[in-house]
Amino acid sequence: MPPPPCTELAQAVVEGNVAAARRLAREWGEAGGEPLRAIEEGFAPGIRRVGELWEEGEYFLPELIQGAEAMKAAMEALGPWMAAAHVGQPRKGCVVIGTIQGDLHDIGKSLVATMLTAHGFEVHDLGSDVPVAAFVDAARTRRADIVAVSALLTTTMGLQREVADAVRAAGLGWPVRILVGGAPTGPAWAAEIGAHHAENALRAVAMAESLVS
Repeated sequence: MPPPPCTELAQAVVEGNVAAARRLAREWGEAGGEPLRAIEEGFAPGIRRVGELWEEGEYFLPELIQGAEAMKAAMEALGPWMAAAHVGQPRKGCVVIGTIQGDLHDIGKSLVATMLTAHGFEVHDLGSDVPVAAFVDAARTRRADIVAVSALLTTTMGLQREVADAVRAAGLGWPVRILVGGAPTGPAWAAEIGAHHAENALRAVAMAESLVS
């Protein structure tokens, strides 16, 4: 039996159907489908559409949360096949990621974390509303190569500078790169705070691979 169509994977997330997303992910893996393709062509477009519907005012907080839960369920179900795909391969690097304190937006950050994991990075997702000190502590504990900080509000993006400064001041003893993203951010802002910028999940993967190469 072939893997289910990618359109069905995306639709399960758009509908916030946790059970369907989990089932489809398992069916995909059991059919021998490439897990990265399921994410890039199925589940990721679905969660991006959820974000678009939220921005357009078609979806409200319950639909946003339900879509995120469906995405999470799918990623957990795909986990064994993603792990198997990287058996015997060296990890590309360690990334600590989170949305900065005062900002509860989670979908974009979670998608970046998912894509990094699918591409062979060790990822530690701190969630949303993360204090500056927590990024530094996690970078030290996990010996992170990259600290990725998301901000979706202009009122919180200034804390990305504080994270960058705090990581540099921590004297961790190895090079740690700062990667920032989110709607109000851009390359100029990243350069100003001594960081690197990614405007979407695919660009974040490419940038992370470049930074650890």
